Amino acid sequence: MINMAEKKTNGKAKKGTQESDNDQVFKDNVKSEDSSSASVDKPRKSSARSNKSAVGDTNSSAKMRKSNSSTASKSTPSSKSDSVSKSATASKSAQSPKPQPQSKLQPQSKLQPTSASKSKSATASKSAQSPKSQPKPKSQPQPKPKTNAKSKPASISSAASRKQPPTRMPMVPLRGLTVFPGVSVSFDIGRDGSKQAVENAMERNQVIFLAAQKTVDEEWPEADEIYEVGCVARIRQVLELPGENMKIMVEGKKRARITRVVQEDPYFEVDVDYLTYPDESQHDQSLIEAHRRKLLQTFEKYALSTNRFPPETVIALGALKSLSSLADTIASQINVPIETKQYLLEEDLVQHRAQELIIILQREQLVYELEKEIETKVRYNLDKSQRDYFLREQLKTIQSELGDQENSAKEQEVWNEQLEKLNVSDEFKLKIRKEIARLSRMPAGYPEASVLRSWVELIFELPWGRIDIEKVDLKRARRILDKDHYGLEKVKERILEYLAVRKLRDEAGDMTNKGPILCLVGPPGVGKTSIAKSVAEALGRKYVRMSLGGVRDEAEIRGHRRTYVGAMPGRIINAIRQADTDNPLVLLDEIDKLGNDFRGDPSSALLEVLDPEQNNSFRDHYLEIPYDLSKVLFITTANSADTIPQPLLDRMEIVRLSGYTEAEKLEIASRHLLPNQIKQNALNKKQLQITRKGMSNLISWYTKEAGVRQLERELAHVCRRAAILITEKGETRVKVTPDNLEDLLGKKKFRFDMAADNDQVGIATGLAWTYAGGDTLTIEVNVMPGSGKLELTGQLGDVMKESARAAVTYIRSRAADLKISDDFASTKDIHIHVPAGAIPKDGPSAGITLATAVASALSGRAVRHNVAMTGEITLRGRVLPIGGLKEKVIAASRAGIDTILVPSENSRDTDEIPESVKNKVKIHYVENMNQVLEHALVNV
Repeated sequence: MINMAEKKTNGKAKKGTQESDNDQVFKDNVKSEDSSSASVDKPRKSSARSNKSAVGDTNSSAKMRKSNSSTASKSTPSSKSDSVSKSATASKSAQSPKPQPQSKLQPQSKLQPTSASKSKSATASKSAQSPKSQPKPKSQPQPKPKTNAKSKPASISSAASRKQPPTRMPMVPLRGLTVFPGVSVSFDIGRDGSKQAVENAMERNQVIFLAAQKTVDEEWPEADEIYEVGCVARIRQVLELPGENMKIMVEGKKRARITRVVQEDPYFEVDVDYLTYPDESQHDQSLIEAHRRKLLQTFEKYALSTNRFPPETVIALGALKSLSSLADTIASQINVPIETKQYLLEEDLVQHRAQELIIILQREQLVYELEKEIETKVRYNLDKSQRDYFLREQLKTIQSELGDQENSAKEQEVWNEQLEKLNVSDEFKLKIRKEIARLSRMPAGYPEASVLRSWVELIFELPWGRIDIEKVDLKRARRILDKDHYGLEKVKERILEYLAVRKLRDEAGDMTNKGPILCLVGPPGVGKTSIAKSVAEALGRKYVRMSLGGVRDEAEIRGHRRTYVGAMPGRIINAIRQADTDNPLVLLDEIDKLGNDFRGDPSSALLEVLDPEQNNSFRDHYLEIPYDLSKVLFITTANSADTIPQPLLDRMEIVRLSGYTEAEKLEIASRHLLPNQIKQNALNKKQLQITRKGMSNLISWYTKEAGVRQLERELAHVCRRAAILITEKGETRVKVTPDNLEDLLGKKKFRFDMAADNDQVGIATGLAWTYAGGDTLTIEVNVMPGSGKLELTGQLGDVMKESARAAVTYIRSRAADLKISDDFASTKDIHIHVPAGAIPKDGPSAGITLATAVASALSGRAVRHNVAMTGEITLRGRVLPIGGLKEKVIAASRAGIDTILVPSENSRDTDEIPESVKNKVKIHYVENMNQVLEHALVNV
């Protein structure tokens, strides 16, 4: 016997009572089975294995070759070194469906420790109830194993083999494995209790009881979680493996039932009662032979059709004359659930075991043939270059066989119910219903299926006439506009006009928006987008913003056709889906920045969207169903109306936002921007204060814009500097004044010209409009002896160059009245220069300023330093109107100028000028250059 305490070092295997030739046989088997043997008793946590093989006896190589054939012929009918030694796992045995041939298939449910007498009586009762059962014969002695004449016995000592195995023995619970009598099996042992049971068995007589667990998830089962019936086996070899595991090789001997559990800890030890079944010789031999031949024939057919067993295995099984041995060997080879194998182990009549195996093999063969049939059906429609298509077709066929198309039918039924509730004409309902039916017949993996599914989902996500209740309250709307925006009175009044008309239409039951499309045009940062938000809030409509900047593809507006891969609906339909209502407010932002290329002109696609007479049946290329956009309120924004295409501009009403004055910026910063930045920078009103004069200097010297974006960034800078002073210097309150403004923000970033202190010849002050507001423009003229050349410098544009030439021509026509020499055009060179030459300058409002400067230089009369002017001149001296009067007057007032010359036709624009500015300046309206020169030139 093997003493488990005697352990070899350096990775050598333990030796049992077997001789060296059988040791080498087992080691060869281990080498071939390391990759496939089952770890039926290892802990759930896997351990790393080593490929190092055991060290055997090196002096008996000749004996090993002879013993291999001898041992194989005695164990099981297989030509392999392991002789059909099977290493089954729970996962592998669970691959085949659980058969239900007859009621005897259900194994014993619970294991209760009982006395030996009860177990024996139960066994006798079962034998008496079996058909053709005979009285229990006396136990026959264990047959002595046959040995080859050229080799010694390979298993245990002859003395041990002659003994009757004891009824008390250690037990190893197996996970996912059932051992049958007459079959050799090798498997790994990893649980401590199982290893101790093997060691105990080796110290006794190498006999152990093997029973299967009912569930493989249990790490160490209780007694009632193990099947009662198992197999008494003899341990042939034990081999230690790296990682504290061991591999054992056993040979099943006899079936037995547990009569009593002697102990459960540290390992199982049980009393067993050997099950004595009717001998085959006591039955009709013709019937037994018929079952054997049918079982063998069925297995041969199964093995031939599935190619899962080599021909040598079938030949070896044909040599078995015992039906019981044949059934047990086949049962150990096939992959069936553990419950089925347990039934085959417990069944007392060998005919029933054979019949069950025949049913299992026939069913497995039928399943395999169905698999082949499915594969054949798929290959019929398979393009060899499309492997993915093959897999999808195979999945479709399998789903069809299993009945998994029910989900698609339910989905189609739900969609059809929703379709009846849609506010769509019957013509398009029929089309939608056909598309739903086509989708249900289409495999899920088809590229077209995903596009079609997206289209159907879009259909049911659109509101289709569902609108939100609109509440038009002019008082509330005015309050919201005043709260969100300071100034912009003309814009607010236009919005309120629109809302008033909207209210009257609602009262008349007209829900369409047949009024003009408002286009808010102004420089960046003046609040165009926020005004649209305020309108949506005042109306109670949902707000959706859609940026059009950089859009060049017409499909962005109208959508892609569904024939293209990756097709999507256009932005308009997506905006409706996002709002989930048919009357949202949609802001088309940056409409002046639309582009066009070979993919189409998106501005042309917007013509239908923004036309109230056409957008009630807008067709998106992806949707393909007319959609009503007449209830949508569209508002557009642009920085300049000059770049908007004329057909599109014709459908909109321009509402200009000219920008904020310094006084308006001061109020906006105090009311809105500063409190917001204080909150965002984790300060409070007591920690940071900016005086009114400090805020005014910040606006004047650190910002130069029409809007307030840069102002907001500078206020954020002030808040961050205050945070440093509070956290680092420990100050509790920071007050910003003109004196410490540069300490916080650095040196001044911008400057503006101030009026001169004295009158000068040849220098006139004009007024200009920029995106940042108004500004003063100083024009200088020098006259030199020459040939009558006119030179223009200072980055003047074409319009200003023409104005300069027109001004010189007018002065030549009035030379006598202005007391200028008539020959100056041939004897004098005139040089006109506008300072800040790096800045381009252009515009039709500098004509009278140029003429005044030229007249002053030629006549020698000085221009008053407190006078600024704006207006265009004709050859006859007529003064033409200009734009941007509000900004220009504010710039003149800021520069310290108190007299302004303005074209008389611009007198209607003075209402826009703030009263605070009007009180500081005196405006003279002029119609011709005579009036301009009269106010501008100093009388001599």
